[in-house]
Amino acid sequence: MIDDDEGSIFSGLLVGDDTAQWAFGTDFEDPLAGVDTTVPDGVAPDLLAAYCLMLGDDALIMSQRLSEWCSRAPDLEEDIALANMALDLLGQARLLLTRAAAADPSIVPALPDGSPIPAEDALAFFREADAFRNVRLVEVPNGDFAHVVVRLLLFSVARLALLERLRGSNDAVLSALAAKGVKEITYHRDWAGRWFLTLAQGTEESRRRLLTALDTLWPLHYELTVAHPVESSLAQSGAGVDPASVRSEVDAVLDQVLAVSGVDRPQKAPLAGVNGRTGRDGLHTEAFSRVLAEMQVVARAHPEGRW
Repeated sequence: MIDDDEGSIFSGLLVGDDTAQWAFGTDFEDPLAGVDTTVPDGVAPDLLAAYCLMLGDDALIMSQRLSEWCSRAPDLEEDIALANMALDLLGQARLLLTRAAAADPSIVPALPDGSPIPAEDALAFFREADAFRNVRLVEVPNGDFAHVVVRLLLFSVARLALLERLRGSNDAVLSALAAKGVKEITYHRDWAGRWFLTLAQGTEESRRRLLTALDTLWPLHYELTVAHPVESSLAQSGAGVDPASVRSEVDAVLDQVLAVSGVDRPQKAPLAGVNGRTGRDGLHTEAFSRVLAEMQVVARAHPEGRW
């Protein structure tokens, strides 16, 4: 039995009103506090918000899929690596969703009066599936370890190329996020590249699994380098980057990884949209509704909750 009179290590947890010792406390600071959130001249606020949702949703859903690997990786070192990469992307998602809400508050879902939920969480947990703008690559269910390696490689190569150019954005938030994100995503790309080579040149079984994952995911990666009208508009205004402009660079990096690994470039065509609509338009795979339900269930059950 724990005797608080004897100075238990737990006794201090219930003293006073200070919640700083808790993992989360009862509120959150604005992640953009102190940052210039003025919308640049010549940039439409609604388009800037839509663009931030695209990049933010990519990071949010990819983070969710990576976090599902917690305690399931082949060894402790890779388990921690995957968890840390998920946290990197979650941090990027927070900034991007908050930036989207600051640019266009009308996109934030309405919540009950008195709800303490900040805009970033409202966008993450209270939007319906068709309001998300992530590419379909990040939402498909996890497979084996080779699957996470291939998906992370395809995703991080494209995202890194985009963030490197986004550092020159005329939007202060996007520029700052890109400067930090380049360092994070460089590690993600290198981690995935090393494991791709290891699995390709490992055992017959590891190579078989890698090739299976590559064949499955390859048609999905094209969406990362196809320009949506919102992305084209933001690129023209100097705030964003046209993803089609990084396609040759992305192809060159992937070809280099494939070549050194002794793997042929897949010849599979891109996954088609439906009537021209893809993830950027809110058109998602069947798996997306399930991952979203799991991610959102607690917040939706307690819309006035404090965590």
